[in-house]
Order: sequence, then structure tokens, then C-alpha cells
Amino acid sequence: MKKVNKRWTTLYLMLTITALVLAACGGNNNGGENAGGSEPANGRGQAASGKTQELLFWTPFSGADGEFMKKMVDKYNSSQDAYKVNFVIQPSGEYYKQLDVALSSSKDRPDFMIMHVDQIPTYVNKGALLPMEELAAAAGLNQADYVEAPVQYATIDGKWYSIPLDVHPLVMYYNKDLFEKAGIAAPPTNRSEFEAAVEKLTDKSAGVYGYVLPTLWPQQFIFPTLVWQNGGDLWNGTDVAYNSPEAVEMISWMRGLVEKGISPGNVQQDGENTLFLQGKNAIQFNGPWMKGQFDQAGINYGIAPMPQIGKAKQAVFAGSHNFVVPKDATDEATLAGIGDFLKYVSANSMDWAASGQALAAKPMLQSAEFKALPNAIIADSFEYVQFSPNVLNWSTISEPIWGELSSALLGKKEPQKAMDDAAAKSRQAMNK
Repeated sequence: MKKVNKRWTTLYLMLTITALVLAACGGNNNGGENAGGSEPANGRGQAASGKTQELLFWTPFSGADGEFMKKMVDKYNSSQDAYKVNFVIQPSGEYYKQLDVALSSSKDRPDFMIMHVDQIPTYVNKGALLPMEELAAAAGLNQADYVEAPVQYATIDGKWYSIPLDVHPLVMYYNKDLFEKAGIAAPPTNRSEFEAAVEKLTDKSAGVYGYVLPTLWPQQFIFPTLVWQNGGDLWNGTDVAYNSPEAVEMISWMRGLVEKGISPGNVQQDGENTLFLQGKNAIQFNGPWMKGQFDQAGINYGIAPMPQIGKAKQAVFAGSHNFVVPKDATDEATLAGIGDFLKYVSANSMDWAASGQALAAKPMLQSAEFKALPNAIIADSFEYVQFSPNVLNWSTISEPIWGELSSALLGKKEPQKAMDDAAAKSRQAMNK
């Protein structure tokens, strides 16, 4: 066993304390990465036998989804004895800060890690990621084995930088009991069907709403979806574009649901989810990670693709978890082990699908086992998913959207004024 140096011990203690504090404080109750506590782990170390190559694997799965990933890693470790993956969960709110610190130290960095697809351009620009072609080829993995959208996004200047685990688009959850009571046979697929359904579903005397409009999270998924569906965009190639007429129209449409009494007017963080759990909200737009929470609550719910609310086209905002490798990784045994694990995941990731996610590996998507899951329908939207604009530091640039959007949805600002203010703040962040 290698002797643990003081630097690693100090870093480990700092990370453990951070995890405990964040677990005590909690976070967004979205049932995914931001919910619940994290699992402590040791990290890298040589096996006692000296025969097993150990790999340090970092993830941000500090919510219920972490257990599903852990189960998959445990099964891999049990399936062979050449490699052992040491699974570490970092608090999701601090994940990229911790990753930046670790990547600056060759001794303390992970051997491979999960990265959200929209972070990849920034980390490629930092020179922090290893192109995956050689590792993938050695493991017998090809780009054609995976859903096209995340592969395209992570291919920068002709180099492929990540292997996708899943694609998680915005989806529609609906209360089957409320739908049956209202005489609605199927979930809506377009604006007219949606508007007719939520009117029928709303029963103010019973405190039941057809659709409860969130003013905060998960508008990060909802707003881009509606903008794209309406023919607008968030970025026009050189500048922010979310104050366009197409974007403003969709904000007015959302606010109109409040004005018509379809939704309450001042929904606090996670309020729409609380009402859904109580059977008081008939429709909720959210991510695949909600499945576990709804299953546990025993709700009679259905899952359907996001309806086309905008006038121009079908589109939906999505995220994607991807496997990436630090650029400084050069040890051949380590790279071979990473490739072996990723090959295993490409054909053995049903435990991850059980968390509610739709898998990115085509062999799994096409399997009868996956198609039998209720969340398999999520994959129907893969052909028109869109990710955040492929722009460096997009999360910082776009941050002003959410406060201004909330003001508009609460009726505190006119939609055009709110988006003009958001655009101005974004341009300041870009020094324009």
C-alpha cells in the first residue's frame, strides 16, 4: 500500500468537511445531482495484492442517482480482477471548483470523471482534456456506438473529447388520475392540445392546477426549449439573442397561464414539484432524474416527450453526462483500465437507466430491456435535442437570464424589459 502523503490527507479532510456541510444544508429538491448527501470515498491506492490496477473515478452524483452509478461500478469491479474503479462522489455544487483544484495536481487528480456536456468546450479550451480517439479505439468503441448529439457537441476542432453516458432532455410528467378524471385520454403534443388540457384539469375549488409554472429551476430547461420551439435562439453566433421577439413571446405565454388562473402566481423553488407530489399539479416539465422520487411517492404518473408549444418546430433542451479523461493521463495501464470500464458501461448500463435516465449507448437503447422501461419514451426526442450554445463560459454569460426571467414570470417586469436587461448584463460579462 502506498504511503499517503500529507497533501492528500489535507485535501481529503477538506473535501470530507465540505461534503458534510453541504449534506447538512441541503439544496434544490430536484431528486437529481443537487439533492441529498454525498458518499465519502478514499480515492486512488494500489491494491493489497499488487495485481489490480486501481482507477480513481469522480462524479457529481450526490443525489439519489449516485446509488445507481455505484451499483454499476460495483458490478464492474466484481466482474473481473484486473481493474478496480474507486468511485468518488463530489458535492455537485462544488464539483467543478474541486475538479479545477485536482486537475492542477498530477498526484491528486482523478484518472477519469463525469463532465456535463456543456462544460466540455471550456475545459478543452483550458487544455485540460485528453482526446478520446486512441483510448476508444483500443477498447473497441466507436462514435457510431453512441447517440449523435453529444458526440457532435464534444467533437471540437476534429477531436473527440468525451464518451456519453446519457442524454437527459426536458420531459413531461402527468398525473394519470387527474387526466382520467378530466376525461383526457392522452398527454398533449402541441400548444392547442396543451392549452385545452390544462383548462380541463384546473379545478380551483379543489386547489388543483392544470400546470404549475415554476419561476426558478427548472426554467434552465424550460425557457431554452420554448425559445427554440418558437424559432428563436439563445446565441446568434456572435451575441446573446434571448431578448428576441420569439423569446419574449414565449415568456408572455408562460405569464398568461398565471393570468388565466391555470397556475398560481408566485411559485417558490420546487413549489410545482411539491404540488405534483400532492396530486394538486396535473402536469410538470422536468428532467428524467425525477423518476425515482415519483416512484417512491407512489404517484400514478406518466412520462411523455415535451409537447411543441412554440410555433416553429419541435425542439427540446437537454443535458448529457459524459466520461472524460484529464489531458495529463499517460499511464498505459490506467488508460487501458478506463477503456475497459467504458466498454463495460456501453453494454451494461441498465442500472443507470433505472435512475430514470435515457442511455447514450445505442446497444443499450436498442435492447428489449431498455425498451420495456417507462422512461424509454424519452429517447424519442433524441433526434431534436439541443444543448447549451457551444460558447466558452456559457454558464457565466447566461446567468443573468434566470433572475430577469423570474421577475417577468412573477409579473414584476414586462417580458421585453426583463430580457433586454438580461442581455445587457450578459454583454457586460463578455466585456462587450
